[in-house]
Amino acid sequence: MEKNTIIEVEKTLLNAMKDCDVNKLDELLHEELLFTIPNGETITKAMDLETYRLGNMTIDEITSSDQKINVIQDNAIVSVIIEMKGKFFDYPLDGKYKIIRIWKLVDNKLKVIAGSSIKLEENNDSSDKT
Repeated sequence: MEKNTIIEVEKTLLNAMKDCDVNKLDELLHEELLFTIPNGETITKAMDLETYRLGNMTIDEITSSDQKINVIQDNAIVSVIIEMKGKFFDYPLDGKYKIIRIWKLVDNKLKVIAGSSIKLEENNDSSDKT
């Protein structure tokens, strides 16, 4: 498994999220996926797909930066900062999120098997200075 392959599949995943492409997301997410979202709730693949299918998750803009990838045998661990604008139900998603995603090679296809995300606080360098 090459890091360049993981970079490409990460781009595919972000595009599928932005486009609400439930079929592509279905291909990329493992059936037993567990993913912890910023509010601490752990969701499954079925829950995630349903959110996109019903239009409760809309992403207007999404970019990634500071991507780090470790490949361990048939697994890849990705740590990345995602900046997005959109909505989850009526909750605005605007901001930066630190994501960790674990990809596994299953039947010659890469699948996300687990992950977690936290919202990064905006740094305000002018505060606390005297």
